[in-house]
Amino acid sequence: MGAAYYRAESESGDHIDDPSEDALFMLIDDLNDSDDTFVVIQPDEDDPAWFTSVAVLDEGGYEVVRRDTAHREHDVISETSIDRIARDLTIWMAARDFPGQPTQHTINFSNTA
Repeated sequence: MGAAYYRAESESGDHIDDPSEDALFMLIDDLNDSDDTFVVIQPDEDDPAWFTSVAVLDEGGYEVVRRDTAHREHDVISETSIDRIARDLTIWMAARDFPGQPTQHTINFSNTA
């Protein structure tokens, strides 16, 4: 059975279904500049609408790519803090659309009386 929402997989083949922020931190922390240079996170489906990746930079730090074709997003940033990367990606992925899941709606609970 595949991931309920998304899957993180590193170049070395390590993978985690629906990783938590802590699990993302560990996957990124395990990256190196020789044989485990990146991790990709995306929905566990054919032709996913979004993905994000983290790759080790030669000069130190990490390149973070976030792409979501449904929302016309494509960001590439450099970052040195694994904590910040894991937190930001967790927040970003929480806002993505997942197949078979209801669309997120905002409800205005203002008092109408």
